[in-house]
Amino acid sequence: MLSKLKYLISRLRSFSSKSDIDELKKLSAQILIRDNNKSTFYSLIDSEFKVFSQWGEDGIIQYLINKIPIRNNVFVEFGVENYIEANTRFLLENNNWSGLVLDGSSTHIKSIQSSDLYWKYDLLAKKIFITKDNIDKIIAEYINSNKLNQEIGLLSIDIDGNDYYIWKAIEAIDPVIVICEYNWIFGNKYKLTVPYDENFIRTQKHHSNLYFGASIQALYSLAKIKGYEYVGCTTAGNDAFFVKKEYAKKYINELITTPSETFNKQQAKESRDKKGVLTFVRGSYRLKIVQDLEVLNLDTNKNIRLSTLVDDEML
Repeated sequence: MLSKLKYLISRLRSFSSKSDIDELKKLSAQILIRDNNKSTFYSLIDSEFKVFSQWGEDGIIQYLINKIPIRNNVFVEFGVENYIEANTRFLLENNNWSGLVLDGSSTHIKSIQSSDLYWKYDLLAKKIFITKDNIDKIIAEYINSNKLNQEIGLLSIDIDGNDYYIWKAIEAIDPVIVICEYNWIFGNKYKLTVPYDENFIRTQKHHSNLYFGASIQALYSLAKIKGYEYVGCTTAGNDAFFVKKEYAKKYINELITTPSETFNKQQAKESRDKKGVLTFVRGSYRLKIVQDLEVLNLDTNKNIRLSTLVDDEML
């Protein structure tokens, strides 16, 4: 491994292809994986590193699958776009997992299907606009047609909209690990989600690009109902990680925590104006942009304006 790493580093001094750079990233990650596996972390963020994930998810996933015995090396991920940046790509390439990826864009799916990944690995990419009414059937078809066990290794949800409802609707699989994006703007105090709209598209629902998904407390509550323990979130404040209770308690009990203890706010500045141009709004000013929009309070099952909940804990 070291000789190959040195060779690839030497190539960086001249022109290097994207495949060379990807290979270098994967080899570098092997060193981090080896070091992480020697450790027992008490905070999930200590295991973070990025190869193909958006932030530190790759490192977290590797740490979890090396601590927890996964019987079925299968994943399902949706909201993958062109799969250049995804939570499961490193699992596919580094660990030789199999999986199903879904996206609503035919352009993105065609890009995946025409890539080397598609013939090199056991990957199925399908163009689907996901709703709470179709997702379970789609997954069930994949599981049944491939004669797979319902207890797959990992499920990753990031569709920038109805994430809460989609996870709630899934019954065809019983993943050991679940990753779900949360919207930090909704805070860490209330169980909130955008009201369900089967045609929800983040960039069209509100020009700011800040109105989507669910609060971490909403996901935490749903996870408990489904039999999962919360084990932390990314430093970047975007993805929450959950592990089936029996596995979490037996293999990573030291990581079991609550959102109140580990909640991270996102620093990325994604806000846009009505023309779609990034405005780079920072901090609590981002909440003020969407505070007059409605969210569903899961405790009362009523739609309310975010402004009625704004307090120091949300800012």
